[in-house]
Amino acid sequence: MEPDNTADRPCPVNSFNEWDPLEEVIVGRLEFATFKSSDIIDKFVSTSDKWDEFAKQVAGKKGNFYSEHLIRTAQKELDEFIHILKSEGVIVRQPEMADYSLPYATPDWQVQTGFNAANPRDVFLVIGNEIIETPMADRNRYYEAWAYRGLLKEYFKAGARWTSAPKPQLTDAQYNLDHKFPAYAVSEFEPTFDAADFARCGRDIIGQKSHVTNQLGIEWLQRHLGDGYHIHLIENLSPYAIHIDSTFMPLAPGRALINPEFVDPKKLPPILRTWDVLVAPEPVPYNSLSVMSNWISINTLMLDEKRIIVEKRQEPLIIALKEWGFEPIPCSFENYYPFLGGFHCATLDIRRRGTLQSYF
Repeated sequence: MEPDNTADRPCPVNSFNEWDPLEEVIVGRLEFATFKSSDIIDKFVSTSDKWDEFAKQVAGKKGNFYSEHLIRTAQKELDEFIHILKSEGVIVRQPEMADYSLPYATPDWQVQTGFNAANPRDVFLVIGNEIIETPMADRNRYYEAWAYRGLLKEYFKAGARWTSAPKPQLTDAQYNLDHKFPAYAVSEFEPTFDAADFARCGRDIIGQKSHVTNQLGIEWLQRHLGDGYHIHLIENLSPYAIHIDSTFMPLAPGRALINPEFVDPKKLPPILRTWDVLVAPEPVPYNSLSVMSNWISINTLMLDEKRIIVEKRQEPLIIALKEWGFEPIPCSFENYYPFLGGFHCATLDIRRRGTLQSYF
């Protein structure tokens, strides 16, 4: 038997921000994608009638598989995206296939289906050499992390830290079913958060409260990370707030892109006063089926401090990025939007070439 030399190898997981040179990434997949059977969260991130109509258009009804046509057209663009990543020197990994049409239950509730593995950024937060499984508020996403277990075990055996936040009960007490904005769908019954409600800037993390992330979830993450990190909150002005990466996107040290409709540039956290805040141009409305805001346009992916992957039809943003000194890489991705994610959502940075620093 050959000796195990894994202890002598550098840990494959290392990522502290959104812009260091990207070396390895997990990209989501679409097989067995199922439209959520319940809408306990989703009816608050869009209007109920829009959500019901969306379900009918993409799957026939809630709980069905997404249509073969949607999966096929989205897969073509996902393949293009993966090709670009590999061409730019990035190692691409994907989760195992999982059947999300299966029902499951806890002692307190049951659902008829899961969702999909299209958006790993929602499910996991990578801080340094640690992968944190998040305590998601959506019952349909309770076991979404299982498709990634093979990868998580591989990274753990290679030296990564693997943490799971307390698994929430998600009883009815967790939801403000009759809330009015600025309150959100989740209560403070127990900690919940999605990783996509946080943007990493080294020792400082920009986050937000939303329909899936509550104050207890933010406090859990802050205590877990300890005094070496500081979470700063932005105020999202949208009544449908969910996930920060269509509102605020760090692009490079001292530079961030914002959506002026969802955030007031004058009311950003004080630490951002020293940064160059770039106001995104009005997005080109997407043509695909989705219930997401057109500001999915800024849901981009940095390959380093210059190269940035942008949806191909967002010409105003591409022009603005070039004027700001970036190198946009256009890629078609609108057909992925029905699966409720853009480039940032569809990826999870595993390794970026860089170290922990303070940028403020």
